[in-house]
Amino acid sequence: MQAEIKLEVRDVTKLFPGVKALDHISFQVRRGTTHVLCGENGAGKSTLMKIINGIYTPDEGQILLDGQPVKIQNPIHARSLGISMVFQELSYVPEMTVAENIFLGRWPLDKLHRIDRAEMYRRAQALLDSQGLHYSPYEQLKNLTVSDIQMLEIIKAVSNDPQIVIMDEPTSAITEKETQKLFEMIRKLKEKGACVIYISHKLDEIFQIADEITVLRDGTMVDSKPASELDIDDVIQMMVGRRMENKYPYEEVPKGDVLLDVKNFNSSGVFRDINFHIRAGEIVGFAGLMGAGRTEVVRALFGLDPSDGGTVTIKGSAKTKLSVQGNIADGLVMLSEDRRRYGLVPIRSVMENVSLANLKKFIYKGHLHRREERDAVQEQCQRMNVKTPTLETTVEALSGGNQQKIVLAKWMEVNPDILLMDEPTRGIDVGAKYEIYKLMIELAKSGKALLMVSSELPELLGMCDRIYVLSQGRITGELKRSEFSAEKIMAYAIGTIQD
Repeated sequence: MQAEIKLEVRDVTKLFPGVKALDHISFQVRRGTTHVLCGENGAGKSTLMKIINGIYTPDEGQILLDGQPVKIQNPIHARSLGISMVFQELSYVPEMTVAENIFLGRWPLDKLHRIDRAEMYRRAQALLDSQGLHYSPYEQLKNLTVSDIQMLEIIKAVSNDPQIVIMDEPTSAITEKETQKLFEMIRKLKEKGACVIYISHKLDEIFQIADEITVLRDGTMVDSKPASELDIDDVIQMMVGRRMENKYPYEEVPKGDVLLDVKNFNSSGVFRDINFHIRAGEIVGFAGLMGAGRTEVVRALFGLDPSDGGTVTIKGSAKTKLSVQGNIADGLVMLSEDRRRYGLVPIRSVMENVSLANLKKFIYKGHLHRREERDAVQEQCQRMNVKTPTLETTVEALSGGNQQKIVLAKWMEVNPDILLMDEPTRGIDVGAKYEIYKLMIELAKSGKALLMVSSELPELLGMCDRIYVLSQGRITGELKRSEFSAEKIMAYAIGTIQD
C-alpha cells in the first residue's frame, strides 16, 4: 500500500517579466518519503519551492495539503502549516550569534513578552549538542565557515518539528561527515512521518536517500518516477536532454612561464610554510578536508585576509604588500566560495554586477558611457551563456548557476592572467559545471594560470594538471597528473603521509 499523499502540486504556472519560469507543473509528495527534485540551473526548481514556502504566488494552479487546497500567503504562514525550508543561498545575519540566527523571527518570549535570551541560548545549546556541533551558541556567524553556517541553516529548518522540509542544495558547502549527519536527520524525519523535498546537483548522493525523483527542464516537468527505476545516467539525460559521455573536458595544454610563485607563505595560527607555483596554461588544484586551510590561503593571497610572512611573486614581480586593488591591477583575481557575500551585489542588475570590477574602463571625459558598458556586458554574458530576461534583471532573481556565471563574467571583463577559483562549481548543475570546465580549458589555452579549490575530488582529478594537498594549514603533498589517485590524496589530506 502506497503512503498517503501529504503535498500535491497541481498544474502550477509562474510567470516573470520576459520568462515563463514554471509551465503547468504537477507532482505529489508522500508522507514519510524523500522526494528528490532534479534539473539544470534555471529549470524552475527553486521557484517551485519558493511557491510552496509562500515566497511566490502561482499565476495558475493549486497547492494541496492533505488533499485540501491552500493559498500559502508567506513563509510565516507556511511555517504555521508545518512547512520549513533550507535555502540554496545562505540566509543569515553575520553580526548575530548562532542562537539568534537559529531562532530568528521566532524568539522565545517570557511572561512579559520580552525575548527570553536565557531560554533561547539553552535551546540553541541543546540543538548543537544533539547534532554534535561544538561551537558556542554565543559565537557570531561572521566568525564561522560556510560549512558551519550551512549546518546551522539545516538545524534551524528541522528544529520546529515540521511536516514538510524543503532542502535546496543542503550539501553544497558541507563535508562528507556532515552530509552523513544530514542523511541521518532525514531518516529520523521520515520515521516521524514527515516528508522531505530534496534538491541537489550531487547526483551520486541523491540515490542514497531518494524514494521518488522528479526532473524539471526549462520550467516543464520531464518525468516523475520511483528512484529504484532510475540511475545517474537516466537522470542526467532527462535533465539536459542528451547523454553526457565525458563530464570533464580536460585537454593537455602547453605550459608557459610561472605566473604565480608562492614561497614560505604564512598567517599566524592559520597556515604556514605554503610553497607552490602555477604556470601559464596550467590548472592547479588545492585538495584537502574542510578546515585544511585551502580557502584561508587563497583569501590571504588575494589580500582579503592578513598574512605575516613569505614571498608572493606575480608575473615575475615580488610583492611586498598584498591588496585586492593591487592584485586586480596586476591581473590576479579571485572567485569566492560564498558568491552572494563576496562576489555579487544581489539587489543590483546583471549589467552593474558584470561591469563593477572594471567600471573605470567605461568612464572617460567625466562620463559613464552606458552603450559601451552594455555592449561589453552583453558579450561576456553570451560567452558565459548566462540565462537572464534582460541585463536590467536583478542578480538575486537568477538561479544559482547563473549567479555563478555572473561572477565569472565580472572577472572575465577584467581580463586577468591568474584566477584563484574557490569552489567554482558549488551548488550548480551538471550542465552548468560542464560549461565552467570548458571555460577553464579555454582560459588555460589562452595562457592564463588557474588555481581551483574544490571539495569535490572527482573534479580535481578530472580537470587539473597538478594537485597540492593541504592538511592542518600546511601543504603535505604535490601530485602530477600521472600520479593522481584518490587514495593517495586522502592519505596526504589526513596526514598519514607527507612529501
